[in-house]
Amino acid sequence: MFESLSDKLTGVLGKLTGKGRISEKDVDEALRAVRLALLEADVDFRVVGQFTKAIRERATGTDVFSSLTAGQTVVKIVHEELTRVLGGEAVDLARGDQPPTVVMLVGLQGAGKTTTAAKLALHIRKTRKQDVMLAACDLKRPAAIDQLVQLGTQLSIPVYSEGTDSTARRVAENAVKAAQAQHTYWLILDTAGRLHIDEELMVELAEIKKAVSPVESLLVVDAMAGQDAVRSGTDFHARVGLTGIVMTKMDGDARGGAALSMRSVTGVPIKFIGVGEKPDGLEAYHPDRLASRILGMGDIAGLIEKAQQELDLEQAQKLERKLKKAQFDLEDFLQQIQQVRKMGPLTDILGMIPGMGALRGKIDPKNIDEKRISRAEAIVLSMTVAERRDPKLINGSRRRRIAMGSGTSPSEVNQLLNQFFEMQKLMRRMATGGGRRAMMGMLAGKR
Repeated sequence: MFESLSDKLTGVLGKLTGKGRISEKDVDEALRAVRLALLEADVDFRVVGQFTKAIRERATGTDVFSSLTAGQTVVKIVHEELTRVLGGEAVDLARGDQPPTVVMLVGLQGAGKTTTAAKLALHIRKTRKQDVMLAACDLKRPAAIDQLVQLGTQLSIPVYSEGTDSTARRVAENAVKAAQAQHTYWLILDTAGRLHIDEELMVELAEIKKAVSPVESLLVVDAMAGQDAVRSGTDFHARVGLTGIVMTKMDGDARGGAALSMRSVTGVPIKFIGVGEKPDGLEAYHPDRLASRILGMGDIAGLIEKAQQELDLEQAQKLERKLKKAQFDLEDFLQQIQQVRKMGPLTDILGMIPGMGALRGKIDPKNIDEKRISRAEAIVLSMTVAERRDPKLINGSRRRRIAMGSGTSPSEVNQLLNQFFEMQKLMRRMATGGGRRAMMGMLAGKR
């Protein structure tokens, strides 16, 4: 979402860091460019004004201009102020004294409440290792009930529903009783929405809240809605009383201003962001990490968390032992492809590596083409187990069979095998002690 804004900000701030000593005029020019970039990104003009004012006051109120690292100091100030605008510190889900902890999701129709309910349930189960139940309280749309039940079945998460003949309040009350009876730690309520805020919706939400006293009342908003999302956030908070916000579709092509404005305007913390359509496409919101990614500084902490959640430690240790013995084969190669793909799109992973954001546009997209990885995976999957363990068995007729089975060409199969044999040679040299020089030569483009 922040690709365009990130490119502009890193470009502006990059000029400052490359200057050595800077003047007040340099800072003013940079802030004008920053202000324009933020307004173009649909950030609330009041937030933009406060943000640039705070940076200027801090920059001119220190000995910045006489310093040889003045540009870096200004970038540090920008990072700190951007983190403050985005919310300051991460705010986790609160938990009640007695189970179940009730989390009520509210929002307009189309924001993604139902899918977010399922994503949040999966996130809680994965990160907290606790049981979760979903409750279908959106009785206005029978399709929403069916969708929640299907998602629950897909993720093996129980869903409480009573169809459309009940009332939202009764469903919520009975869901709490069901969760208590099953000793479930968390209960997530998927409530009704409307295309626009109306009195009937607000009354229904107020009744549910009064009946079950949710510990968390989370507003689900579509980040692509821009400033409309900010306005609906303000209205929901005034009528329902929000404890947090979930920004969905943060991986879309919106300008991103809603996310940058939401905390400052509503005063409600953002707790989660939706970053994909898959069930695991929900991340805890960390303002400092997002600020780093917007400014091209990466997000190493987020990358480590992804790796810890998605990568199999036992498999990694097994691979390490095989690498030490130079026994790496195509089955291991396939496992590594599948492990890395669990972490999400490669472009997202690269964006979390410090410095890679600034290289966006300079890297040939073909070099990080997701389809290439899919083709490599398909080629290896089309091999027999014997062929994966001993690729030297693969002759011309086997290449043609593998190409036909993977929807590729014999030349693509040949290219993958050649790359694998090169990798195997490097592994053997590393195992025998000459690996460091060989790896440095390969990285330098030498043979």
